[in-house]
Amino acid sequence: MNNYFIILASGQSKRFNSNQLKQFITYKNKALFEHSLDKAMNSKLFKKIILVVNEKKQIKKKYSKDVVIIKGGKERSDSSLIALKYIKKFKPSNVLIHDAARPNFTIKLLKRLIKSLQTNKASIPVISSKDSIKYKVKNQLFNLDKKNSYLTQTPQAFKFKDIYNLSIKQKKIIQDEATLFINNNFKIKFINGEILNDKITFKEDINNIKTFFGIGFDIHRLVKDKKLYLGGIKIPFHSGLKGHSDGDVILHSVIDSLLGAMRKKDIGTFFPDNRNKFKNIRSPKMLKPIVDILNRSNFYINNLDINLICEQPKVSKYRNKIINSLSDLLNLDKDLINLKGKTVEKLGLIGKEKAIACEVICSISQ
Repeated sequence: MNNYFIILASGQSKRFNSNQLKQFITYKNKALFEHSLDKAMNSKLFKKIILVVNEKKQIKKKYSKDVVIIKGGKERSDSSLIALKYIKKFKPSNVLIHDAARPNFTIKLLKRLIKSLQTNKASIPVISSKDSIKYKVKNQLFNLDKKNSYLTQTPQAFKFKDIYNLSIKQKKIIQDEATLFINNNFKIKFINGEILNDKITFKEDINNIKTFFGIGFDIHRLVKDKKLYLGGIKIPFHSGLKGHSDGDVILHSVIDSLLGAMRKKDIGTFFPDNRNKFKNIRSPKMLKPIVDILNRSNFYINNLDINLICEQPKVSKYRNKIINSLSDLLNLDKDLINLKGKTVEKLGLIGKEKAIACEVICSISQ
């Protein structure tokens, strides 16, 4: 395996019409470019993944040592060449070049592209146009034959030596690397692309996703000399929450909100309180199978809004720790989680510091 993967994420997003660069917008609960990065890493097909960005400081997270972040050039073709020059020292056999604006390709496509390179110098995924295509020469319009017209996608796969030699000689701006092979009469192998592997170009391209909402609520009494768990972490306090499990009202409410949004009944269906096997179970262990169901059903979380209702302890003191814990447990960006502390003005069991309650609203999409 001597394959390398280049992700081009240094575009100016001029057509996206946003203050934020398109490749860094949040899409399906992570930055747009991270979908391509994660798939390349999870495929285990590449020795190194090169992420080309406008400025390296734009990347806040730390990734695997096999991910290299470099600064790109003014044009797409400039960024591609910079990345090719960078990986030359590793003597790669194959390289795949991909646009970060295409987040919905599959690992199966990566495997098919690499397999195709066993007998070809260039392999390009294409699909047929669903629309009739016309082109203009001076003032005259012509129809293109759809049967002989291809819409090209990325990733595009190449033998490294061939794409490198063509790239360093190229002086004009090109739209994709396949153009280099076409302009130089090099043979290209076209393989079937993927219908869902669309390029996100305009804001409207990400606004047609169905969204579902769920509500969760839980309340438990406080009892002396028991550990208090909220949001999956231990909170220093004189009392803990009474329950069949550890009584973590935040995680229980999160679970019910997710189940509600997926239309999967409630927490008691999965963890009945008359089963000894769930006695004193930690709530993170209860949350994990629910997240697994979420992932298997191809849902992702858009955001969580949480009200923790209690007089003590003060939410502000532990807000960041709880949010960090939820972020890890749900594999969800911290910016998509909001936690508010609410009191009840000394009314009822909660006001007398004898109970803690929580309510959660979640938004998910499929």
